[in-house]
Amino acid sequence: MSAYGLHRVVAPVGVLPQQADRLDADPTLRPDEVIVDVERLNLDAASFRQLREAHGTGPAIRDAVVKIIEERGKMHNPVTGSGGMLLGTVREVGQESSLGLTPGDRIATLVSLTLTPLRITDGLADWDGAGEQVPCAGTAVLFGRSIAAVLPDDIPDHLALSVLDVCGAPALTDRVVRRDGTPSVLVIGGGGKSGSLSLAAARRAGASRLVALVPTESEAQALRDAGLADEIVIADARDPVAVSKAVGGQVNVTVVCVDVPGCEHGAVLATADGGTIVFFSMATSFQAAALGAEGLAADVEMIIGNGYVPGHAAYALDLIRTEPGVRELFEARERQTART
Repeated sequence: MSAYGLHRVVAPVGVLPQQADRLDADPTLRPDEVIVDVERLNLDAASFRQLREAHGTGPAIRDAVVKIIEERGKMHNPVTGSGGMLLGTVREVGQESSLGLTPGDRIATLVSLTLTPLRITDGLADWDGAGEQVPCAGTAVLFGRSIAAVLPDDIPDHLALSVLDVCGAPALTDRVVRRDGTPSVLVIGGGGKSGSLSLAAARRAGASRLVALVPTESEAQALRDAGLADEIVIADARDPVAVSKAVGGQVNVTVVCVDVPGCEHGAVLATADGGTIVFFSMATSFQAAALGAEGLAADVEMIIGNGYVPGHAAYALDLIRTEPGVRELFEARERQTART
């Protein structure tokens, strides 16, 4: 038995669960595992966008997600390579588990669905395919080295799930901004979940100039109303020249929070030599980022946001409690999803 879940890998043998083609999702408890009764999945933005573009909404997208889970024993989008996270109630805790959970705890997992053994028992019958949050019934398995957060009492479950899904982004933004002093900061995709939290984190950490780049006037107006940035510019993040022109003077730190591919070179052009780019998007091509920076002779440090920073869950939940503009953006996003 392995704290990393190697014993749950069906194929190919010898790889970690995230790399596996298929996991064993049998909810029989092992000594250091936790079994969770799943209530809701939260698909990551890049995965949901790809599934929606490929299948639309309704039964087609629902069937596609069910098929992935049944074939792989986990929610691991084969196109984007990403998954999401889940909400549920702890059913059983192994006697050797070190996660500090007890039966009955309502939790959100802070590890990707791409490495979480998952079994769905209701065919996602209550999901209309219109939004990233997927009501469901089933079970999931957490390992000895998994991470989970007990859901807070003062924040609705659906909102807490949305925040915890991207809680690594603001925590890493805070770390980088504080490390670099009082840098100028650009958040590409500032109107989204991770983007708005990253803007609030950069402000709190002391950014000297805070720029948000969004694709539409409606997102720009929402950010103006929220008061999260000093400057809000509109451009297609996939157009490097347009991004550079919109931002104007280069910034010291760029945080990429978009759910579409092709935004790497714009981030490089917008960042000054000696600066830092944080790629917090599963749509990022890290080959394009590295080779693009080389081709532009750009002396920039590039960081992959891996979703984990110690204390990231508590930090993000504190932002949603104390930053009214951020909370309004999250709630407006949910209202929009409910209408579509």
